[in-house]
Amino acid sequence: MSRHLLFSKVRNVAIAAVAVMALAPMARAQDTIKVGVLHSLSGTMAISEVSLRDVVMMAIDEINAEGGVLGRQIEPVVVDPASDWDLFAEKAKQLLLQDDVAATFGCWTSVSRKSVLPVFEQHNGLLFYPVQYEGEECSKNVFYTGAAVNQQAAPAVQYLLDEGFTRFYLLGTDYVYPRTTNKILKAMLEAKGVSTDDYREEYTPFHHQDYQTIVADIKEFAAAGDTCVVSTINGDSNVPFYKEFANQGLTADDVPIMAFSVAEDELRGMDTSALVGHLAAWNYYQSIDTRDNASFVEAFKAYCEANGLPGGADRVTDDPIEAAYYGVYVWAAAVEKAGTTDVDAVRTAAYGLEFDAPGGAKKIDEVNHHTWKPVLIGEILADGQFGIVWESDGLVRPMPWSEYTSADRDCDHVNHDGTYMKAMAP
Repeated sequence: MSRHLLFSKVRNVAIAAVAVMALAPMARAQDTIKVGVLHSLSGTMAISEVSLRDVVMMAIDEINAEGGVLGRQIEPVVVDPASDWDLFAEKAKQLLLQDDVAATFGCWTSVSRKSVLPVFEQHNGLLFYPVQYEGEECSKNVFYTGAAVNQQAAPAVQYLLDEGFTRFYLLGTDYVYPRTTNKILKAMLEAKGVSTDDYREEYTPFHHQDYQTIVADIKEFAAAGDTCVVSTINGDSNVPFYKEFANQGLTADDVPIMAFSVAEDELRGMDTSALVGHLAAWNYYQSIDTRDNASFVEAFKAYCEANGLPGGADRVTDDPIEAAYYGVYVWAAAVEKAGTTDVDAVRTAAYGLEFDAPGGAKKIDEVNHHTWKPVLIGEILADGQFGIVWESDGLVRPMPWSEYTSADRDCDHVNHDGTYMKAMAP
C-alpha cells in the first residue's frame, strides 16, 4: 500500500491494542499536538455525526499507537455544537483561540460549515470537512474530503436520465446544501432537455416529521410515469420520510428515491425491508469487496464494541465515515511531510498527496483543496447495505464550481512558487 498516509501501519496494529486506547482520557502534556473534533453529538444531526466523532477518535488512537505525529501524541479536544449553527462558530473559535488546536475535523451540514468558515479564515485555522456538499466554495482554510457536485449529485442525475427517467421531484431540507445543489441540478436538467414542467422542487425544515402531504404530492406527480425522487433530506427527517413513502404504497419499482445524504449509518435506524431498491450516490460503500476495506470495517466494529459505543459490533461504515477517517491521516501525513504543524506549511504539504484509503486510492487535488474520488451508485439491500449498480471509470477530479452555473470561476490557491492566492471570480 501507499506509504503516504501510513495506512500500512493500520493493518499491523492489533485491534485489541487499538481498542484499549480508544476514547480513554489522554494524559495532557506539553508535547502533545491538540486537534479539534467538531461534530454534533446531540440534536437533529446526531444521527449522522456521532459516528464521525467515533471514527476520528479511532484514527487518532491508531496513529498514537504507532508513535503519534512528529514523535508527539495527538490530543483530541471534543466539543458538541449540538446541531446549533451559531454554536458551531462559537465552538470553532474556542478550539482555535483557547485550545490552540493544530487542525479541526468536523461539520456535516453546509450551514454548519458556512458558520465556522469565517472563524477559520480569520484566524488561519485548518478544517477537514468530510461530507459531500454543494460546491460553489473553495477556501484555503478547508480541505474537502467529501464529494463536490460533479462527484455525486450530477453523475447520479445523469444515471437516472440514462435509465430513462424524465420527471424529477427534488426534495430537500431547507438550507444551503439542498437549495444550491438543486439550483445546479435544475440547470443541468434543462441543459439536458428536461422541461420545467417535468421537475418539481420542495423543502422542509430540519427535524421535519410529517411527510404525509408531500408524499401524496409525489404520488400525484408520479402518475405521469418515469418519475424519480432526488432527495437532499438531511438528518433524522429521513426516517419519517422513507416510512411515509412506504406507508403510501410507493416502492422503488414505482418511484425510486436517489438520496445524497442517506448511507449505511442512517439505514441502521430504519426498517429497510420496504426500502429495497432505492438508490444513493456516494464515493464509498461498506460493501466494497477488498481486503483493505474488510480490515477497516472489522476494526471500526471492534473499536465500537470494545468501548461500549451504541451499536457495538453491529456498527457500520459509510462514505462520510471513511472520509472523516482518512482526513485525519491526510493531515498526519502532511504534518510529517512538512516537519511542522504550522498551518501554511501543512497546507502546502497536502497538495497532490496520493494515498490508499479503505475504499481505494484517492488524491488531494494539487490546487483546489478537494479530493479525487470514484463515484459509486448503489441500491439499498434488505440487510441495510448497498449493492453497487454503477461506478465511474477511475477517480473523478473535483470541480468546486459547477459547469452548469459557475464554469467561469477558478479555485487555484497556489502560484508556481508555492504561495497562495484567493479564489478568482469573474
